[in-house]
Amino acid sequence: MAHTWDPEQYLTYADERGRPFVELVGRIAADAPATVVDLGCGPGTLTALLRDRWPDARIEGVDSSPEMIEAARRTDQGITFELADLRDWRPDQPVDVLVSNATLQWVPDHLDLLPTLLDAVRPGGWFACQVPGNFDAPSHTIRQDLAAEPAYAAATRDVHSPASHEPAVYLEALAALGCTVDVWETTYLHVLTGEDAVFTWVSGTGAGPTLQALPDELRPGFEAEFKRRLAVAYPTRDYGVVLPFRRIFVVARKPEAAR
Repeated sequence: MAHTWDPEQYLTYADERGRPFVELVGRIAADAPATVVDLGCGPGTLTALLRDRWPDARIEGVDSSPEMIEAARRTDQGITFELADLRDWRPDQPVDVLVSNATLQWVPDHLDLLPTLLDAVRPGGWFACQVPGNFDAPSHTIRQDLAAEPAYAAATRDVHSPASHEPAVYLEALAALGCTVDVWETTYLHVLTGEDAVFTWVSGTGAGPTLQALPDELRPGFEAEFKRRLAVAYPTRDYGVVLPFRRIFVVARKPEAAR
């Protein structure tokens, strides 16, 4: 079963989800790029921030989800949005800045894709990505353990789960390609409010494929038990529910062309 994205669900807690994008872009030292591409742009809300950063650039957004691209195109931002799989996407000309935020974790063996992505960047240009680094957190392991139980295993057996690597792995991979690389990690302590806050967060992203794979007769029971276990792992405090979220950031500058 193909996973479909719900832009409205994804934009729940949009401020918290957007902060890593802002911090990633803030470390790209490109002064006046002509072309900037957001690869995995989602509903385009964060892509619009690239216009604020580089007002004279041609900004493009690319995503493989028809629902996300439809939502992005409804916004009037002076930005071109293209439906394409990042594994197959190729620009007409190399771009000055290529950004991929919270996307590569969905691509199996995405380290093998890095040389192709760098080929899309002009010499001296910039590649930047951010991926979650919290796949050993309860928000993921609870879902995986529950999905593996006999009642649900047959329905969820072939569901793809996102994954990423440790920061040093990205540093080594891009340095081996000749880039100057800046890698760091941050663990955010998101304070969430609302009923079943962590479930609401994960159901818009990492848990989505699992929930969609479940047949209608199994999904309510799965969701109820998932919520119960998440509530134990992430207790409600007087000020909200704390969701620790580790993220890994990579900013790489491609070497200039040899003269």
